[in-house]
Amino acid sequence: MVNIKIYTRDYCVFCIMAKKLLEQRGLSYDEDKTSWRDPIKKQELIEASGHPTVPQIWFGDQFIGGFEELEALDQKDGLKSIGAS
Repeated sequence: MVNIKIYTRDYCVFCIMAKKLLEQRGLSYDEDKTSWRDPIKKQELIEASGHPTVPQIWFGDQFIGGFEELEALDQKDGLKSIGAS
């Protein structure tokens, strides 16, 4: 199973929905709220992904996107390939 990492912020509706979708599919993830508060780490994440908002969802070293990209992947059954039920 691939390591899933999600970068979030407090009170972010899309972050909450992304975590809920992962949980519904039986996928565990590591959440990092602190990096988005650190301006240097935040800039590194934006440069690595090209995505200026949260959530930022990574499957291993591959940037998936935010909630909308995760949802689209789920609709194509793409989450099943990483161990979803």
